[in-house]
Amino acid sequence: MLAYRDLTKEQLEEELLKQKEAYKEICAKNISLDMSRGKPGPDQLDLSMDMLDVFNSKSELKSENGFDCRNYGVMDGIPEAKKLMADIMGTKPENVIVYGNASLNIMYDTVSRSYTHGVNGSTPWCKLEKVKWLCPVPGYDRHFAVTEQFGIEMINVPLLEDGPDMDMVEELVSKDAAIKGIWCVPKYANPTGTSYSDETVKRMAALKPAAEDFRIYWDNAYGIHHLYDDEANQDQILDILSECEKAGNPDMVYEFASTSKVTFPGSGVAALATSKNNIEFIKKQMTIQTIGHDKINQLRHVRYFKDINGVKKHMMKHAEKLRPKFQAVITMLDKELKDADIATWTNPKGGYFISFDVMEGCAKKIVQMCKEAGMVLTGAGATYPYGKDPEDKNIRIAPSFPSPEELVEASKILIVCTKIATIEKMLDK
Repeated sequence: MLAYRDLTKEQLEEELLKQKEAYKEICAKNISLDMSRGKPGPDQLDLSMDMLDVFNSKSELKSENGFDCRNYGVMDGIPEAKKLMADIMGTKPENVIVYGNASLNIMYDTVSRSYTHGVNGSTPWCKLEKVKWLCPVPGYDRHFAVTEQFGIEMINVPLLEDGPDMDMVEELVSKDAAIKGIWCVPKYANPTGTSYSDETVKRMAALKPAAEDFRIYWDNAYGIHHLYDDEANQDQILDILSECEKAGNPDMVYEFASTSKVTFPGSGVAALATSKNNIEFIKKQMTIQTIGHDKINQLRHVRYFKDINGVKKHMMKHAEKLRPKFQAVITMLDKELKDADIATWTNPKGGYFISFDVMEGCAKKIVQMCKEAGMVLTGAGATYPYGKDPEDKNIRIAPSFPSPEELVEASKILIVCTKIATIEKMLDK
């Protein structure tokens, strides 16, 4: 098949009629698929069911330091949970606070705390005339929703193959004291699957921000979510906390992670890793906010996995479930769209998403057509602050929940809608 740009107007019109007929047939099937979020599939959730049998009525529910996990206390997490979460993030237990089930909740709290009480004694952001934030794009919609909630002005920064455009980041943070943070997903970024290079991590750690209260929000959500065995044997990305210390910026980073997609999304364990100074400041407010998080769940996770090696083995089971799903989508896209040369897509080595770029000005139309055909995708524009993709071209594909067979059908819908929207755009020119 020739690339669409090489077809005559008559050939394009003929192809459009053919694809519209295919779209009618799809709509008649009454398909119902929801691919709007990166939810683990039921087969993945089943992998952790044995965790529910870790305890019985006679189980010893004391942590390694002798604390009874059934009671109040140990606000920052039991020692063995701090060790496990530190190993997952590639840092040290003394840098870790263990929270409840959701890292997004920690991120929200951290922004909220900064807004109302400042950062380690600095002026609370609510008292400042303007607060700004750097947002690598395309990126994670829930990150953008948090900063938007607080009225923070978000600035787009292109996400390159090795991480954010660091030339732009360095220039912006060094000149503007109103810039207080940057969102980062350093490994298998949402939605592109990008992993930051060592150089990017080192440059990030060595930033010289104009604002003393500038912080890197390092969301290491997918650091252990490899899709292939060879990736699991490779080193993690550089430890951002250590790199910040080396660069003389020990307090400049907050790192977040959780077991939400490792065990049960609604009942995982989340953690924050940061410097001693940051931890002391945070814990002063935590003593007012909570008496402690779910230590039985923390202990359950440790007893189940035992150590980081147990986590890694478990993650390979997830990879076996996810790999065929990603491959089903990639195979269909390669087969039906590669020669047409009307879209590009990522082929990630880990994480939960595929980033799909179409002709400028077509993404919203494609997503709407997919919805009308029975398939719900993440809203077009969601991967950009304020839901506004300036080129209207990026679509996030979340293949984790449906079966491989369902994903073949889903891909057919996406492909037909992409072809129709692209040809109509081309004919309008």
